[in-house]
Amino acid sequence: MEIRVERLTEDNFNSHSLDNFIRHQVVTECLRNVDGDWLLLPISFVEEWSLDKCREEASAIANHLYGDMIDYGAFEETDLIGYITVGTKRLGTKGQYVQLVTFQVSEPFRGMGVGRKLFEKAAGVAREYDAKKLYISAHSSKESQAAYKALGCVHAEEIIPWIADEEPFDVQMEYVL
Repeated sequence: MEIRVERLTEDNFNSHSLDNFIRHQVVTECLRNVDGDWLLLPISFVEEWSLDKCREEASAIANHLYGDMIDYGAFEETDLIGYITVGTKRLGTKGQYVQLVTFQVSEPFRGMGVGRKLFEKAAGVAREYDAKKLYISAHSSKESQAAYKALGCVHAEEIIPWIADEEPFDVQMEYVL
């Protein structure tokens, strides 16, 4: 299997590019901050995107391809199997962050290094914008947390309130460049 990672443009991405993308995750445990301690709690649900949801996500990405975000996709032949979006606006009290906005790998391709290749591109973008860190509002599931930790992410030293407020159960993380 040969995976290529390239910047998303109108030539390789459109509102139907996620039609075959499988966003499926069975969650049984999530991290929660309980009285200042991070605990894995038994929280169960299934996250699954419908075709309409995939098209909604694809349309959102297509609409900002040339804006203040930079997107990369991982492709197996012509199929998009993962994507990552990095904001270019500096955040934090010292302007130390740029935000990792979106990071998804299609279920059949998880655990194969696709995410790591995409994450390396995101880190490269952050460096180009002279950020010191990536800021990540990360899904709190045990599996997502393990993936971010394997990439070297840690709990954020500074919380960006408007990002944390968007997904109150996410874990605010950072990656030092």
